[in-house]
Amino acid sequence: YIRLRDSDEYGMITCITCGKRVRWKSSDAGHFIGRRHMSVRWDARNVHAQCVDCNRFKDGENSKYEDALIRKYGKAIVEGLKDAKNEVKQFADNELDFLIRYYTKQVKILLKSKSL
Repeated sequence: YIRLRDSDEYGMITCITCGKRVRWKSSDAGHFIGRRHMSVRWDARNVHAQCVDCNRFKDGENSKYEDALIRKYGKAIVEGLKDAKNEVKQFADNELDFLIRYYTKQVKILLKSKSL
């Protein structure tokens, strides 16, 4: 979903940290706050398309990522994500089922709307 959300009408994403353009299928959904922090794992403001190099081989380029998020959302949102990372969150099965259904539907909508 994230990679499609961040792609343009040609299926290209611009890496949030380095600006490199790659096909959405060849990119990663990089988390600003790591996925192990369940309280922000599914927060779409915490996840953006990144090139594989930045996400996997440069540890997410966290300082560049933070700068990009501040430009996109403002400092208050970024500080809120950082504060929320330490909240304890355990998802119930029905919550996870909802997320799966929601994002599966959103992917279909994005694929159709972008003709990809």
